[in-house]
Amino acid sequence: MTTSRRSFLQATAAATAATAGLASMSMAAPRPQATRRDEAREKLDLLILGGTGFLGPHVVEAALARGHRMTLFNRGRTNTHLFPEQEKLRGDRDPRKGDGLTALEGRDWDAVVDTSGYFPRMVSASAGMLAKRVRQYVFVSSISAYADTSKPGIDETAPAATMDDETLEEFGDQFQHYGALKVLCEQAAERAMPGRTTNVRPGLIVGPRDNVPRFTYWPVRIEKGGEVLAPGDPGDPVQYIDVRDLADFIVSTIEDRTVGVFNATGPTTPTNIAEMLYGCKAVAGPTATFTWCDADFLTEQGVQGWSHVPVWVPPRGESGGMHRISVAKAVAAGLTSRSLADTVRATLDWYHAWPADTPFRWRGGVSAEREAEVLAAWHAAHG
Repeated sequence: MTTSRRSFLQATAAATAATAGLASMSMAAPRPQATRRDEAREKLDLLILGGTGFLGPHVVEAALARGHRMTLFNRGRTNTHLFPEQEKLRGDRDPRKGDGLTALEGRDWDAVVDTSGYFPRMVSASAGMLAKRVRQYVFVSSISAYADTSKPGIDETAPAATMDDETLEEFGDQFQHYGALKVLCEQAAERAMPGRTTNVRPGLIVGPRDNVPRFTYWPVRIEKGGEVLAPGDPGDPVQYIDVRDLADFIVSTIEDRTVGVFNATGPTTPTNIAEMLYGCKAVAGPTATFTWCDADFLTEQGVQGWSHVPVWVPPRGESGGMHRISVAKAVAAGLTSRSLADTVRATLDWYHAWPADTPFRWRGGVSAEREAEVLAAWHAAHG
């Protein structure tokens, strides 16, 4: 496993875990007002497993903005202040712990959204219990589900990741099992509700509430101005999806009763690292300048794509297709992308609204000192 793919899996796993963490303490950007089409839409009763981390609150907000009714099921340990007017059921995804899924018994919903499933045993338990109580199960999986990310154009028919011991409930030291576990979770949901499951495979999720070391690093760093270490070649591809676009897509699959497997990343029009960084600069920091350091030089300096310079990975070897995933199927099903400027503004608004008396755990990208060292080495080598 290459360093960049390992870093990709580690960051993806850590970011997905944030759906149950600190990331939701601040307010997200407001949802647009309901349209006449929204008013004519069938009002649904929806259940979300989780709903208090990064993606979950945005799904809840998207559903509420479209007139649907939400019930949140979680342990009640994180961000309990969110959504005080919505019904909340307490329990544990693991049926072996406490009351487990007891709170879900005897209830019916139109659909369930699972943003917090990591191990197939637990997904099998929740999907099995709800099979006769909901018409559709939406499981949030991951682009990491693919066995081979070396080739561009990966679509939903590409071979999925596997693991030798399918009973193992750990990601592994290098997160090598994370993708395969997501695949097993998808299969568990489909077995419980055949033909009624929607497996959404997001790429890099970005935007307000994202407090792990990913996209947020760039607008925050560029806003500070000065010389910025820019990774690779300006034309290197990147993919990401605004969390609000992902949430809207998830709700739309329920409204349209869309089932199947969908790659959900973006933008829907291909972009590259230069367009992303200059787009951040247009909003965040007009005084920033970029010094482009190629992939070989960064490797020599011990600077890793995705972790030290977030979002970007060198488009070669095992990571050659990581940012060239096909989203044609999801676009046909209604996936859309908002502007980069919207994402950058919302991310910075969220970042600056963080309470002054609350420690901000997010640490992304290289430190200012390390960035200066690498830039100095680049200039010394290239005049």
